Amino acid sequence: MDAWSQLIATFFDWKAMAQVIPDLLTVGLPNTLILAITSGIIGCVLGMLLAVMGISRHALPRWLSRVYTDIFRGLPAAVIILLIGIGLGPVIRQLTGSTNPYPLGILALSLMAAAYIGEIFRSGIQSVEKGQMEASRALGFPYGATMRLVIIPQGIRRVLPALVNQFIALIKDSSLIFFLGLLASQREIFRIGNDAAANTGNLSPLVAAGILYLILTIPLTHLVNLIDRRLREGRREGPTSSDTADAGTSPAGSPAGVTPGGQP
Repeated sequence: MDAWSQLIATFFDWKAMAQVIPDLLTVGLPNTLILAITSGIIGCVLGMLLAVMGISRHALPRWLSRVYTDIFRGLPAAVIILLIGIGLGPVIRQLTGSTNPYPLGILALSLMAAAYIGEIFRSGIQSVEKGQMEASRALGFPYGATMRLVIIPQGIRRVLPALVNQFIALIKDSSLIFFLGLLASQREIFRIGNDAAANTGNLSPLVAAGILYLILTIPLTHLVNLIDRRLREGRREGPTSSDTADAGTSPAGSPAGVTPGGQP
């Protein structure tokens, strides 16, 4: 067998791919989406709390938010997952009697996501013009209501592309949960592809897992670009009827192109 044929057999064995695809779709895909979506929702809630603490007028909340963000953004994802999944495992086992590491994997992903999402929210909130706050306070809105009803919604809208990017990162980071030794029914896309590759001695199942990741992430990447373009360009509106009427007359009320004296 020449080198090219060996390369094709190693990475593109269609029979090996076909054998692993059912497990990828029925077990790996749902678990990957559960991990990403659940941790994304929890991360958004915690991230918003961190963002509000980060822009607080009091030093202590700002300091706590900064310390948390620096730690969870500075450590590798694998280290955080192992520390939480293995370190908290005995404590959870004593409290609940359960040895299931799946919730601890979600917790680790959520805590990591919160650090990044918190910074995303904070930058979006701080990008809103100060005049928005001043105008709302002038209308009688208290500080809390102004933040909740005016500032934060505008800040979130401005960072939607970055939030989608973070969700894409969560989809990929969910592959690291295999460190915790999940049950067969809890395996995500990467673990199923990796197990099949180890059993067959062929990397084609892992390539199939990678293709499924691309199917998930590439449309989301284009969605980010679409959202970003729409936010930058805004909605293009055609001329209104009043604008058309104004364009057809001169400032003195005469037809366009004719002076009040009747001369063109």
